[in-house]
Amino acid sequence: MPAARRTRGVAAQATRPECRALFDFEIEFANGGGVKGEGFRLDILEEGISDEELADYVVRDMRLLMVKSVRILKKAVVEEPHKRAVAAATRPEIVDLSHVVEDGLVTYRGLPPPVIRDHMSRAQSRALYAPGTEFQIGRIEMVGNTGTYLDSPFHRYADGRDLSELPLPSLAALEGVVIRTPAGLRAVSRTLLSGHELDGRAVLIHTGWDSRWGSDAYFDGHPFLTEDAAGYLVRCRAALVGIDSLNVDDAADGRRPVHTALLGGGIPVVEHLTGLERLPTTGFRFFAVPVKVRGLGTFPVRAFAVLDRCH
Repeated sequence: MPAARRTRGVAAQATRPECRALFDFEIEFANGGGVKGEGFRLDILEEGISDEELADYVVRDMRLLMVKSVRILKKAVVEEPHKRAVAAATRPEIVDLSHVVEDGLVTYRGLPPPVIRDHMSRAQSRALYAPGTEFQIGRIEMVGNTGTYLDSPFHRYADGRDLSELPLPSLAALEGVVIRTPAGLRAVSRTLLSGHELDGRAVLIHTGWDSRWGSDAYFDGHPFLTEDAAGYLVRCRAALVGIDSLNVDDAADGRRPVHTALLGGGIPVVEHLTGLERLPTTGFRFFAVPVKVRGLGTFPVRAFAVLDRCH
C-alpha cells in the first residue's frame, strides 16, 4: 500500500469512535472438551470485523491452545470506549538514540560511506511472483563504523570478544545513567563521573555534540573522555560506555587510551549516540544490540532506552 494511503488510513482510524464487539461463543478443543461464553465483550479496531477475525481475537485474548473450532453467536458491534485504554496509556516510553543510516552517509572522515542499492528491484521481482505481488531485496556495502555503532573488544584486541561472542545481558536492558557535561567542555574527566552509581550500568555521556551531526563541524574539536576517566570507569565496573560524539577518544591521540582501557576491560563502547537530552539522569534501561557477526568488532546498532514508568 502506498505510504500516502497508509497515512490517511491511520489518520482516519485515529478519529474513528472506539468499538466493542458483543457476542456469545462456543470453542471446541482438539484434545476434547470445550468452553462457552455468553455476553462476551471485546475491544476491537474495526466495525466490520468478521466472525473469523473475531474468533482469532478471542483465542489470542484468552491465550488458548489446541483450539479446533470457534463459533461466534449473536454478534453485535457497539460504539463504546475501550476498557483497556488505561493499560495502553501506561506502556513505558521508548526513546530512540540512533542516527539514521542512509546512502552516502559520512560517519567518520576517511572511512567510506555506505552504498545502499537494490539487489532485486520491485520491477525485477514482478517476473518471479503472481500478478500484483512484488518485493524489494536490498543490498548494503559499508564499514562497521557507520552511523550509531558498538565496538566490541575485538575492535581493539585480536584476542578480544567479537560481536558474535558478546552476551546479550551486556548489551540489553542495562540500567543506565546519563552524565551531562558543561557546554563547551571537550575533555570529560573522572571528576564529572564521581558521585554517580556506575557499577553494572550503561554510562552515557551527554555532550550535545550530536547537534552537529551531518555537518563538517561534527568532525573537528569533538568532546571525548580522558584517560583517567576511562580508568575510573573500568575500576567502577561500568557495563557499557556510550557518547553522543565522534569518538570516546580524542581523535588527535593516536594511542587511543580510552578504547584501550574500556575494551581491554571488556566494556563495549557505543559512539555517535543522539537524543540523550530526552533521557532522565537515571530511571531507564539501555539497549544497543548489533547483529551477531563472527569476525567483526564493530557494527551499527539501533540504540534506544526504555524509561521507567515512574518517569
